[in-house]
Amino acid sequence: MALFLVFNSPLRTVRNRILRLTVTGIFQLSRITLVAIFILCTGLQSYAMFEESLLYYPSHSKEKSDLQEWVVDEMIIGFCRTVESPRMVWLIFHGNAGQASNRGYIAKRLPQSDSVYVMEYPGYGSRAGTPSMPSFNLAATQAYEILRRTYPSHRIGVFGESLGSGPASFLGSLPDPPGRIVLVVPFDDLLSLAKDTFRFLPVSLLMRDKWDNVSALAKYTGRIDIFGAAQDTIIPVHHARNLADKLPSARYSELQCGHNEWSSGNLLKIED
Repeated sequence: MALFLVFNSPLRTVRNRILRLTVTGIFQLSRITLVAIFILCTGLQSYAMFEESLLYYPSHSKEKSDLQEWVVDEMIIGFCRTVESPRMVWLIFHGNAGQASNRGYIAKRLPQSDSVYVMEYPGYGSRAGTPSMPSFNLAATQAYEILRRTYPSHRIGVFGESLGSGPASFLGSLPDPPGRIVLVVPFDDLLSLAKDTFRFLPVSLLMRDKWDNVSALAKYTGRIDIFGAAQDTIIPVHHARNLADKLPSARYSELQCGHNEWSSGNLLKIED
């Protein structure tokens, strides 16, 4: 009996370890299976549902804007403030909520000697379409090309606010990019921001739109100005800091405000 116990004890230990590993493996597999089942059951709509409800917040107000309509081929593609013989031309991409017509406050942050164009996103305001990274990037490219044709001898700068830092950075990856890029309360990588915000969700599986500003600007050689907000609770400031750290030529400034307060007072004024 004693001899049996001596040899049986190690066998029980091995058996118990195998059992624990098996249970752990089944639990981990179950989590993966549940996620897979969720995605399969909801189908491709799960991507749209996640992003439409958590990323894009368009408005469609018909209130009068303090900016002029930007009309191309009889279609309103944004709003603008134009001046005769502008020193520089700016293309602006606003945040994920609202619409271009209520972004006059951005124009006020830019020199009065410059012409300013705020592009409307597809699915926002009166513009047809569906919000998505491909539709935004395509619209941004088209708007940029329109301005290059309209102002062939002028320097064109790009200004991206919050979500707008995605399409703004995307233009920096083009073969003939803008001459200057300004990013205010930006993210570095939208997927990493989503992981920080929704820790309990498998966002890498649910997200379709994954702007990566670090990669988009990796080869950009023009001037980049990045402004983070120290009290930002929507895009925590470490994302702006990380973006600046990954782009050695970028000029980084930190504003003592929250995500939506950067345009208040004289916190931010874009100069040469």
